[in-house]
Amino acid sequence: MERVHLVGEDEEDIYSGFNDYNATLDTERTILLSNKPSRPAMVDARLQRLHVPLGIQGRGKGSIVPPSSMGVRPITGAATDGSARPMTAVRAAGYSSMGNRGAAGFDPMNQTVKGPAPPLETKSEDSPEEKIKQLEKKVNELIEESCFASSRGEFQVALEKAKEAGRKERMLVRQREQLAASDQINLDLTYSVLFNLASQYAANEMYSEALNTYQVIVKNKMFSNAGRLKVNMGNIYFKQRNFSKAIKYYRMALDQIPNTHKNMRIKIMQNIGITFVKMGQYSDAITSFEHIMMEDGCFRSGFNLILCYFALGDREKMKRTFQKVLTVDLKVDDDDKYTSSTDDKQYTLILEMIKNDSLRQIEREKKSEAEHCILMASKIISPAVENSFSAGYDWCIDQVKSSQYMELAHTLEIDKAIGFLKQKDFQQAVETLKSFEKKDTKVAATAATNLSFLYILETELSNAEKYAEVALQSDRYNPSALVNKGNVLYQRREYEKAREFYRDALQNDSSCVEALYNLGLSNKKLKRYEDALESFFKLHSILRNSAQVIYQLADIHDLINDRTQAIEWFLQLVGVVPTDAVVLQRLGEMYDADGDKSQAFQYHYDSFRYNPSTISVIEWLGAYYIDSQFCEKAIQYFERASIIQPNQVKWKLMIASCHRRSGNYQNALETYKSIHKKFPDNVECLRFLVRLCTDLGLKEVQDYSTLLKKAEKAQKMREERVTSGTRRNSGRGRKGDRDGSAGSARVNSAGSSASETGSRQSSAHRHPSQAARRTVEFNERDEDGPYQMTNKQEVDETYSDPLGPQMKRPMTAAKRRGQDAEDEFGDEELGDDLLPE
Repeated sequence: MERVHLVGEDEEDIYSGFNDYNATLDTERTILLSNKPSRPAMVDARLQRLHVPLGIQGRGKGSIVPPSSMGVRPITGAATDGSARPMTAVRAAGYSSMGNRGAAGFDPMNQTVKGPAPPLETKSEDSPEEKIKQLEKKVNELIEESCFASSRGEFQVALEKAKEAGRKERMLVRQREQLAASDQINLDLTYSVLFNLASQYAANEMYSEALNTYQVIVKNKMFSNAGRLKVNMGNIYFKQRNFSKAIKYYRMALDQIPNTHKNMRIKIMQNIGITFVKMGQYSDAITSFEHIMMEDGCFRSGFNLILCYFALGDREKMKRTFQKVLTVDLKVDDDDKYTSSTDDKQYTLILEMIKNDSLRQIEREKKSEAEHCILMASKIISPAVENSFSAGYDWCIDQVKSSQYMELAHTLEIDKAIGFLKQKDFQQAVETLKSFEKKDTKVAATAATNLSFLYILETELSNAEKYAEVALQSDRYNPSALVNKGNVLYQRREYEKAREFYRDALQNDSSCVEALYNLGLSNKKLKRYEDALESFFKLHSILRNSAQVIYQLADIHDLINDRTQAIEWFLQLVGVVPTDAVVLQRLGEMYDADGDKSQAFQYHYDSFRYNPSTISVIEWLGAYYIDSQFCEKAIQYFERASIIQPNQVKWKLMIASCHRRSGNYQNALETYKSIHKKFPDNVECLRFLVRLCTDLGLKEVQDYSTLLKKAEKAQKMREERVTSGTRRNSGRGRKGDRDGSAGSARVNSAGSSASETGSRQSSAHRHPSQAARRTVEFNERDEDGPYQMTNKQEVDETYSDPLGPQMKRPMTAAKRRGQDAEDEFGDEELGDDLLPE
């Protein structure tokens, strides 16, 4: 047996023995080669072109010499550049003792050829395999676009993309089936398409379609772990308030999730507990939440468990659960790791970068949730765990102080003071807040801010200013303290200074709505209406449905005489507060000023319905019916006014006047007599009594005439005393008329008495329609003339009464004085039967 040397003969062969060759193996190899199927011509040609021989070439061209004809192991690929090839795998492939002199690099297949390499064959784009590949890529792109659109809140667009992905995926399956490649169907892609489609249906509140899609996934046994999607189905039933089915699907999903997936099982148990709470089955909910607290307690489950115990009134278990919640570990490191204790600038820069990264934000959210749960639980259980609210809060504060959340104790004490405020116990609230004066700066500033606000409510402006200054000394940029300081100045009518403090508060916190609102009020008081509108427009963009903001916008437009805009804003305000009687009255006054009597009547009537005790509205409605010649309807409004103000004689006079206008003289006479009994010195009542008795020919006319003269004389003496007193006290203001024990009516300087309707006072006394308001007056100087209604505004003849045409006036009115009596039967001939006997 020969040995083939690849190294020099004089060198020691370190691979001796490895090249020993057994000839019997060549026979077996020859048999195996002969049994192999012939290679395709294309492959053989390629191999020959790459100089990879199939065997050892003999002398004959193209002949293949069997390996058994040689006494050595065949060399399957001689090097063309003269460099020796390694014979075995023992030697490191690609390396030789010649270094880089012989070969340019590692060439295991001996493919180093001169000239450019042949191009690779490319598949045709029209081939079915390529079309399927492109279609599958398109489906994945549609799924991604649908998910991105859903994350942006564009749920309709996401649903359309999901449906299109479903259509493309079905087309892909059909094409694979046509190519008889059903076994190559991508089940993961089908699962993704269906799951995304169901999710988008649920996001668009198309719950029936979402449930049907989920059922398709769950019932298909080829999808592994599809049973977990029953949690999503339970969520849909929960949204539909079908709680029994929601619990059923939650439990089915829980059964299909192994115990190794602990977090997922806990989340499903939370859903089950919350569903039981919605059903009012607190005992079952307690079972779920207690299991969660035993496995891996969290603040949300602990808080829900406290609520369940609170609903059942179990005081001891509330305490025990609250203590257990305080032991829950947030698994969040302290904030000290974000502070640098070295002078390494690079380390400091790294800390600055991670101070607000996504992980840090998650830590803040977890901490905020924990604090919220502890504070809310304390507020809920404090009245229940002890005999009083104060004792219960003290117990909660003691428990928090002894826990890892001891920094929340001061916040709980502040909440305790606020609780006293809600219970109207101001003294306890003040004492609790004053206890913070000697504590750390942050808590003391918060307490001072609350104390300042409390003293503002009690109008103790000196104390309010004192504690506002204390809060500002602790934190000069505290917007709440700046607002309190501005409020003190506002109540002192120092609007310019208050305006500056409100502006400072807005510079420190642009979202401080209190400062923005008060700034608008200050500008309004200073008559800077444009600046006030700017403030309230900004506030309206933040608080869309705030009734106070809309009212201020409407009122300011009314002040600048932009009545059209004012009416539009008041109409928006009616949409927000449809039962506000004052707003309805303002709208009625604006329409009255514009001459739209039908709308004015409607809004005044609506205001009267919601608040039937507003005198100005009652007076307007009564005057409206008198103007419309429906005096009978006006009587009910004046009767209500007389009930509200029983000592005002004018309402009784208005009732009597309405009886006279409607022709009911007997009721008018009785009403005037009742007025005279209650107000015997009333001159106007005596005048109408004399007139009525004269018209009706009654004997009491002489008595009432005597009483009238005495009353007029007494009234004249009172006027003289008032005039002389005014002269003596010229530096003082004119003293108002005194209402005597009989409640006599006031008389103006011209001698005319007060009108029956009087001057109507509205909530918006500055309204421009005040000058155009219609009043009813009686002419008292001409005793012989009839009483009549004088209108300070021209009558609109095109006006149509919303109550319909007026009724015919009765024909029983007394004849006027100075008018010749005419015989009612002058035009007829009297029969003999009508003549006296």
